[in-house]
Amino acid sequence: QVQLVESGGGLVQAGGSLSLACQASGRTVSAYAMGWFRQAPGKERELVSAISKSGGRTVYADSVKGRFAISRDNAKNMVYLQMNSLKPEDTAVYYCAADESGFCTGYGCFAARSRYEYWGQGTQVTVSS
Repeated sequence: QVQLVESGGGLVQAGGSLSLACQASGRTVSAYAMGWFRQAPGKERELVSAISKSGGRTVYADSVKGRFAISRDNAKNMVYLQMNSLKPEDTAVYYCAADESGFCTGYGCFAARSRYEYWGQGTQVTVSS
């Protein structure tokens, strides 16, 4: 199994940028499709972005397209989420998650939380207006 630890969250003004990182250990991250989810207070956890095992396929929520970018470095066992042009509505706890089956191609498939066997503890992102 794999352990996931997120980092890089914090407080930023609207329009600013943050870069989140997810460090995997215990098993190579290349064995998993990876997703970044977020959960705001009182809301359901939603998929922000996901990336296939090889990195050749990425998907994004409509609300972050053009502003966020997901990437992975399998050699370093890392997955990243670059977040630009942040908005107050991006405020949430951000989680990375690992999907061992990795058979998804579309956003709807990647967005199913039940697909992901492993989750990190989350990192808080707060965007002030």
